[in-house]
Amino acid sequence: MAERITGHTELIGLIAYPIRHSSSPAMHNEAFAKLGLDYAYLAFEVGNEELENTIKGFRAMDVRGCNVSMPNKTVVHKYLDKISPAAELCGAVNTVVNDNGVLTGHITDGIGCMYGLKDAGVDVIGKKITIVGAGGAATAIQVQAALDGVAEISIFNKKDKFFENAEKTVKKLKEKTNCVVNLYDLDDLDRLKEEVASSMLLINATGMGMKPLEGMTFIPDKSYLRPDLVVLDIVYSPRETALLKLANEAGCRTLNGLGMMLFQGAAAFELWTGKKMPIEHMKEVLDIKY
Repeated sequence: MAERITGHTELIGLIAYPIRHSSSPAMHNEAFAKLGLDYAYLAFEVGNEELENTIKGFRAMDVRGCNVSMPNKTVVHKYLDKISPAAELCGAVNTVVNDNGVLTGHITDGIGCMYGLKDAGVDVIGKKITIVGAGGAATAIQVQAALDGVAEISIFNKKDKFFENAEKTVKKLKEKTNCVVNLYDLDDLDRLKEEVASSMLLINATGMGMKPLEGMTFIPDKSYLRPDLVVLDIVYSPRETALLKLANEAGCRTLNGLGMMLFQGAAAFELWTGKKMPIEHMKEVLDIKY
């Protein structure tokens, strides 16, 4: 790293809490080095309370951009100048681009998830899927899946502060797409079992499974799963969450969040640099195997 830092090196940040577990700095810095680009990517532990000042600081220092993760995705738009149509539809931002002081928010999570599934040979177009979660990443996946042609989406979430967000998402998708979308309470385990039984893919799009919720899962036991079900957990640290461990025991095909991280990162990488991320090289570096 030190060998390629110059007086012209541009900074790109990652702001979230917690975030020290993230593989994004290693991924982006390797991609910059591979292409000979004069950028550096650093992680900053920032929560909602520090977020406004952080964005002000990035603007003042002419930082090229940043990634945004939990818990900041659904609030960072307050401090930006513009957001993309996709980010507006999702109600979340995970990538900020600074063009001469104008900060624009984008969302690449949904693109990353759909590309990751396709890269792994999982075809969800025209099929039914079940997604657990209603936060920024979950909403982005739901929106992109519906736009791309998934036939039916069953969304589950606890009746917490995000449930209202999920209701808004369902309304938007019913108005703007041909996808059949339904929302259920995650505490209704009988309904969860029914919907998963008729789905070809189950996605955990919550933070359950990563710190501080490591070892936890919303699936009570293996009877909710079956061998021909594909299970994707967008968590990638640890690589095998409690959900994926249970799914592997049930004979399901399992995918962790590394593929989604790579492809959402590639979309952000291109927004900042105008260059394509070297995907095959990065798959080797990140040890992504299907």
